[in-house]
Amino acid sequence: MEKEQHFVFFVLTAVLLLRESSHAGAMRNDAAASKDTDLRGPEENLPTLTVTTILEDPYVMVRRAELEGYCIDLLKALASMLHFSYKVKVVGDGKYGAVSSNGNWTGMIGEILRQEADIAVAPLTVTSAREEVVSFTTPFLQTGIGILLRKDTMSQEMSFFHFLAPFSKETWTGLLFAYILTCFCLFLVARLSPCEWNEPKNEENHFTFLNSLWFGAGALALQGVTPRPKALSVRVIAAIWWLFTIALLAAYIANFTALLSSGSEQLPIQTFEDLVKQRKLEFGTLDGSSTFYYFKNSKNPIHQMIYEYMDKRRDHVLVKTYQEAVQRVMDSNYAFIGESISQDLAAARHCNLIRAPEVIGARGFGIATAQASPWTKKLSIAVLKLRESGDLDYLRNKWWETSCLHKSRERWSPLQPQALGGLFLTLAIGLALGVIAAVVELSNKSRHAAGHVKKSCCSIFTEEMCTRLRIKENTRQSQETSGRANA
Repeated sequence: MEKEQHFVFFVLTAVLLLRESSHAGAMRNDAAASKDTDLRGPEENLPTLTVTTILEDPYVMVRRAELEGYCIDLLKALASMLHFSYKVKVVGDGKYGAVSSNGNWTGMIGEILRQEADIAVAPLTVTSAREEVVSFTTPFLQTGIGILLRKDTMSQEMSFFHFLAPFSKETWTGLLFAYILTCFCLFLVARLSPCEWNEPKNEENHFTFLNSLWFGAGALALQGVTPRPKALSVRVIAAIWWLFTIALLAAYIANFTALLSSGSEQLPIQTFEDLVKQRKLEFGTLDGSSTFYYFKNSKNPIHQMIYEYMDKRRDHVLVKTYQEAVQRVMDSNYAFIGESISQDLAAARHCNLIRAPEVIGARGFGIATAQASPWTKKLSIAVLKLRESGDLDYLRNKWWETSCLHKSRERWSPLQPQALGGLFLTLAIGLALGVIAAVVELSNKSRHAAGHVKKSCCSIFTEEMCTRLRIKENTRQSQETSGRANA
């Protein structure tokens, strides 16, 4: 009996354990199924956007059968923030978007209008014409219109008077005037000062005007010259002139060294006006691009001349793709007018290219959506967040990295008179002090002489002044008189 009871108890225990085990397994299966639903459910429920773009380095490129680039990274960041999936397609006609002759829009704008794509993520410029038919987000990149050139097409032969380039024309004119004025002051003060000679009628003054010119030129060349000044007033002017010449030569040598190290003179094409005036280079832009229509609609006379030039030669100077434009700049005498940020990339990738300094028509690249699309505001806010967090700057640095060894070269320019204004002022003050010192010396001598001859100091001072300024004539008369006496 006890054995039967033990057997029944064992069977019941086994049944209970089996039921508990199956219940736990079912719970684990349910949990796993629930977890799997949590993982895959959101992916299946995400909205899918069709994204149109255009192949352009570094925005969108094909690498190993996959798309990558700045816009692809931007699209991934936006999808992660706004929780949507996407399908990227390259625009069929390879154009950005413009109105064709039949009134329909081409390129990525046309695909959005025909509902072939939901958004366009590409280097698409925000313009008023495009804004009328589609909506744009906040720009994710700022740019403008620049000129892309090949370095050797811009090289200028050094002029015959290249050594004059360190100073501007105004500076050279000021230097010449300062030299003549200083030499005249030397000549004048040497005649007025009684310390330079004691008896003007009997002695010869070595500081004639020609000798004064020679003295000033010798100081400019850092050479010792004669005559040597004896009066304090003459020495003041000589010392100030020496200081002036030393500082001036230092500035000339420094600027001339910078000019030679810069490799060439200033770029002959720095502005769009320079581009219009020259005849060596052809120039054009992308056919149907916003840049072309910018010049077409501009009221600026220079811009109108550029448009007329491109419109008359559109079959020859307008290019179809950005890659074709860069290749043409490298292979021929051609200047490409386009987005400055894309030109910066070309200059970074091709070390023989350079962008001219002037940039016009500030604009931005935005994401295009259909009008009244709910994604426009969401994408704009997301772009602003990426900018505030520094992610846009990171992408800019990542895809615009250069392979060229850039020389940090500052833009060279001739030295203007304003840079040497203090030097010229110091020279003027020194000349004034020298003249005042000479007048004081002559006044002291006149006062002493007036006490001996019992004349007024002013009359003696006037006689001394007239005698010293006509000393050459008086000396010649005295020499003639002595010659007659000897005869």
